[in-house]
Amino acid sequence: MTEAERIVWELVRNRRVDGKKFLRQHKIIYKNSFDSFQFFIVDFYCAEEKLVLEIDGEIHELQKEYDRWRSSVLNDLGLRVLRIKNEETIFVENVKEKIRQMFLELTPPAPSLHEERG
Repeated sequence: MTEAERIVWELVRNRRVDGKKFLRQHKIIYKNSFDSFQFFIVDFYCAEEKLVLEIDGEIHELQKEYDRWRSSVLNDLGLRVLRIKNEETIFVENVKEKIRQMFLELTPPAPSLHEERG
């Protein structure tokens, strides 16, 4: 793991963000256009929220198109991707808040008690 990945792992491990379990270096299997199976190794994965965390270092500046394609494949699998730049990990509380915001975006709102029932 890179230093930035270690920082994020310490942040999310042992259900430290809203009680959600994250796995690190998790394999995500997908079917490619040739009908064979392939996989990505994502930095962190929360199955409960179907959320992938990717920690992006300098190399990602050189592979933006690949990262967009990879995120698209993950989205097609019903997963959401949150990309966190290495330099963002300096502000751990900000990273934690970004993850929490993704949880809120992924969680459907509770039904209103004032909705009419038909």
